[in-house]
Amino acid sequence: MDDFQSQLDAFSQQIDDELRDGTLSFPTVFDLSMRIKKLADSPDSSLNDITAVVRAEPVLAAKVIRMANTLTMNPYRGEIANLQQAVGRIGLSTLRCLAFAVAAEQIARDHRSRQMRLVATGLWMHTIDVSAWAYAFAHQLERRDPDAAMLAGLMLQLGQFYLLARAARYPALEGDMSRFAEAVAFWEDPVRNAIFEAFEMPEVIIDACASDPLAPSPWPPEAMNDIVHLAALAAETPNPFDNMLGLQRRPELLEASLGELGAERFDALMAEARATRLELIAAICD
Repeated sequence: MDDFQSQLDAFSQQIDDELRDGTLSFPTVFDLSMRIKKLADSPDSSLNDITAVVRAEPVLAAKVIRMANTLTMNPYRGEIANLQQAVGRIGLSTLRCLAFAVAAEQIARDHRSRQMRLVATGLWMHTIDVSAWAYAFAHQLERRDPDAAMLAGLMLQLGQFYLLARAARYPALEGDMSRFAEAVAFWEDPVRNAIFEAFEMPEVIIDACASDPLAPSPWPPEAMNDIVHLAALAAETPNPFDNMLGLQRRPELLEASLGELGAERFDALMAEARATRLELIAAICD
């Protein structure tokens, strides 16, 4: 048996064991996301408590300040330089999104394998693209929950991020990235579901991420899963796993989901939402 197959078998066995035993091992970079979630969910936590946690992570703190000063979050353009004010401005839902984005970016940067690092970076960029479109669509369509749409967009590929992080222990997997992508496609849904359970993710986020990406979406999009589905179709940065598996179906999916009239309206929505999307991407990525 070659090294790749041996390590692929060991990788798959480890994931199977973790799922069966309920012992998913989160990368340490997700600790911050978990702490912020626990503080945000606790009625005893104050804004001071949450700000203190954010202040301990300089990258996250910088992104919070930047996000608070975007036109979307701060339409009156009074500059915010105080971190506590910035946290209060963007709200806890957006803070959770930024904490996860920072954690996912760290996974991409810390991967020792060059091939895996490129895939992780591409996945991170795709995820930010989807989440920004989801927020921009929900905002443009005047839905009440653009922050939740952004979080759902970030969570959509959570299983893939986890599997990439776990693959760091198996360097031979980069020897055949197409076969590794097949393994990721097999495991990503059960892994994502297990992580959602551990994170106690709201049902609306779980439902949005569990929808069939090949199913048609109504126009105009009403439910969260419809908005996230359209955001994934709108993403201009491809998911590298889709590329490795030969899944490049955006035009066909748009046609099947929307029809000719819906596609025209969808393109109009994209044009209207583009400025918001670009502003959010700049705030998260810079």
